[in-house]
Amino acid sequence: MNYETIKLEIQNSVATVTLNRPEVRNALNSQVISELTQAFKSLQFEDSIRCILLTGEGKSFCSGADLKWLGEISKYDYEQNYRESKELVELLYLIHEHPKPVITKVNGSAVGGGVGLMLVSDIIFVEENAVFGLSEVAIGIVPAAIVPFVLARIGETKARELLITGERINSKQALEMGLINYVVNRNNINSEVQIKIDYILKNGPLAVKTVKEMMTSLRNSSRDESIEYISNVIAQLRTGEEGREGIKAFLEKREPIWRI
Repeated sequence: MNYETIKLEIQNSVATVTLNRPEVRNALNSQVISELTQAFKSLQFEDSIRCILLTGEGKSFCSGADLKWLGEISKYDYEQNYRESKELVELLYLIHEHPKPVITKVNGSAVGGGVGLMLVSDIIFVEENAVFGLSEVAIGIVPAAIVPFVLARIGETKARELLITGERINSKQALEMGLINYVVNRNNINSEVQIKIDYILKNGPLAVKTVKEMMTSLRNSSRDESIEYISNVIAQLRTGEEGREGIKAFLEKREPIWRI
């Protein structure tokens, strides 16, 4: 598709999705949300794609909601705001539960919805100078779409503090509280991200997809449900084509077919 607010590039089994509104620090509006949704949906069933990299063009990853758009939607009625909000929430869950592993590379800053896009990925790399903020309370609203993912990442104690104060934090603070995975020097971030992608590409694609599914399925499962589900996953993978190939390759001291 021809996108206007994002870029989608595919190379060596990796799809790179880039927020492409650098003139407004890649701020979110309805078009960005729609195009991101289309892009991530289009990648769901592409077997040739093994990993997705999400990043931003220019000096910032994403500055949150576009101020012009925010002014427009503040004049909408309840039903219109509900529809707009639901589109963002559905996008976040689409990325979070995506069958492909998603790595986010954060340049500059991530604020509000930008933090949400970052948190729904599987692995987060940020530059040393990155700054993060969930400051919606300062203007009388709440980053409600992001709350579940903040809780999952850092737990209730720190989540309460960040969401209630709305204060900005730097990359070191974000790393210490578990909000992100890695802080990397700007000159090294691309190579560090590539190392992680290379690890992923060595693994069985079905196995990676299954791990992601398990994270969602086991979150609220009972003990008995978990036992049944896990036992079924193990049996399916061991008797499946990929699992048998992986075990056979290991025993024969050769590379499995998906690495060739």
